[in-house]
Parts: sequence; structure tokens; C-alpha cells
Amino acid sequence: MATRDRRRRVTIADVARHAQVSTTAVSKVLRNAYGVSPAMRDRVKLSIDELDYRPHAGARAMRGRTFTVGVLLPHIRNPFFPEILDGVTEQLAGADYQVIIVQGDELKAETRAIDALVDRQVDGILMVAPLASKTRLEQVAEDVPTVVLGRHERSAVYDSVFDDDEAGAELVVEHLIALGHRRIAHIAQKNASRGRPAALLHTIRAATYERVMREHGLADEIAIAMTSYTEEGGHQGARELLARSPRPTAIFAGADLAAFGALAAIHEAGLAVPTDISVAGYDNTRLAALANMALTSVDQDGAVMGKTAGRLLLERIEGRTASVRFSVNPTLIPRRSTGPFLPEITP
Repeated sequence: MATRDRRRRVTIADVARHAQVSTTAVSKVLRNAYGVSPAMRDRVKLSIDELDYRPHAGARAMRGRTFTVGVLLPHIRNPFFPEILDGVTEQLAGADYQVIIVQGDELKAETRAIDALVDRQVDGILMVAPLASKTRLEQVAEDVPTVVLGRHERSAVYDSVFDDDEAGAELVVEHLIALGHRRIAHIAQKNASRGRPAALLHTIRAATYERVMREHGLADEIAIAMTSYTEEGGHQGARELLARSPRPTAIFAGADLAAFGALAAIHEAGLAVPTDISVAGYDNTRLAALANMALTSVDQDGAVMGKTAGRLLLERIEGRTASVRFSVNPTLIPRRSTGPFLPEITP
């Protein structure tokens, strides 16, 4: 009976012999551990490439490390999330970690996704805007090194990476006021999270909008459409706001994705941007810079946030226990979607 000739899998011992070093040295290079000279690292990596060596995930897990990191996203539709992922994967690539992406667009799905990552023994978890309570996040972080992106809560057991959402929202509203707008409306996110409201980015952005409006004597002009940071939410929110009398002359959407939906609703209503109504978003996604969008937006540098989260996660995996909080300073990127307020001319 003929048997299929299967190529023997290359082992760490084969790499060690090829590089003329010990298996311990190869292991240190694979773990990106300290104590390995650049020359030794290059030598071992050359042998790994030449032999096409691929570490056995099961064996790594039995030794206490799988070289995998889980990334939890609310969903994959937001064009801002790929920028975070680009930063994470760039940071982890040098340490030979692979990223496993899971989604949790509502609490039950998020719980299942987190449990799946824990069950698969990932070495660390990055949670982007999670819905779970701080207590639940800390329970996970007690067992698996964890970094939370987008929540402002303080914790002793996980690291936090977030944008200064108050500063960013203030930049947008001040920009619109400086252009002469007074009837400025806001598209906000309904709260589906179990986190403390004051620590949630959408709550901070909405509260800042209201604060700045009041500070400029515009309390009577405050108008909020409470929908979601999605295209559908932005479309619905803009339609609600446009139906008001008098309608707003500017809309600040809490995320670019919602702003794209608002732009569509404004176009459907036969109005022009920014002649009839100005629109600003938040995230400065790549789509915002496209010529047909030209969306004014707040840049919170998703790639930097992702790289920072990846670095902090690696430090956690290597044993750091002290908690770290990293805040990004946002900047406003004005484009053609916002312009000066033009009073209606009556004949």
C-alpha cells in the first residue's frame, strides 16, 4: 500500500543547528526576549527564513505562550478601525505575534467573543470601545494582559489608550461658531455600554458640545439627535434635525461614519454642503479626505493609538503590572464640508 510522502516539519532544533547556536538562543529570538545580540538575532532569523520554520502553535501554548493577540472590535464597518489595526499589527510584527480579530456589536456577542479569545489562550487582548462594565473588564484583565482603547476609566489592572475627546469636540464646535454658525446641532450615540457614562467617548463628545454652546450663549440652539455612530444613524439623525424649524445651519456628527450618513440625507433633501449646511465629523478617516467627501474632521491618529496599544500589550505580556494611561491630543482638519454661515436673503 502506497503512503503519501509528507515533508518532516522543521523544528527549533533544526534552526539551532543551521544557525550554529543553542535552542535556547533560538527560543529567545522567537520570544523577542532580552539578552540577544543584534548579530545573533539576524543569524537566527536568516536560518528561520531559509528553513521556512514555523513555530508550532500547540507546542507554544503548552510552554505558556501562543504568540497570538486578540483584538475585539464593536464591528468592522467603521473606517477608523482599520487605522487602529494597522498600528497594532505594525507594532506586533517585530515580535512575531499574530492578531485574531473578533466582533461584539452588542453585549452578548461581545461576551462570547471575549470568552472565545480567553479559551484560545491568547497572550493578550486589545478591546476597542468595549460595552462591558469596568468590573467585567477587570475580571478579564486579571487573567489575560489587557489594553482598553476608547474608554477613559482608570484601572489598576489594565492599560488605557484614548483620545482627549473633550478637546476634540471643543475644536469642532469652536470652529463652527467661528464660521458664524449659531444653530449648530449634534448627532450623538445612544448609550449601549455598561461603562460609567462620564468615561465613554460618545458621552464626553456630546457633553462637550453642550458645554461649549452654553459658554457662547447658545443654550437655546442646542439640538441633539440621539442615534448611533453609523451611516444609518447619521442618516436618521440628519433627517430628524433637518425636519426642525428653523433647521440647523451646521451639524457636528460624533464620528465620520455618522457624518457620511448625514451628508447623504442632506443631499436627498436637495440641500448643498456647505452653502446650506455645514457638516463636521470625528476620526479623520481616509474616506474623509476623498475629494467627493472633503469632510472637516477631528484627527485622533488611529495608527498611533494602535501602535501604542500594541506596545503596551507587549509590555503587559512581558510582565509589567503597573497601570498605564495614554492620551492622544487631537487636531482639527478643516475641509470643504464646513464654511461660513450665509444668512438667507429674502426678496
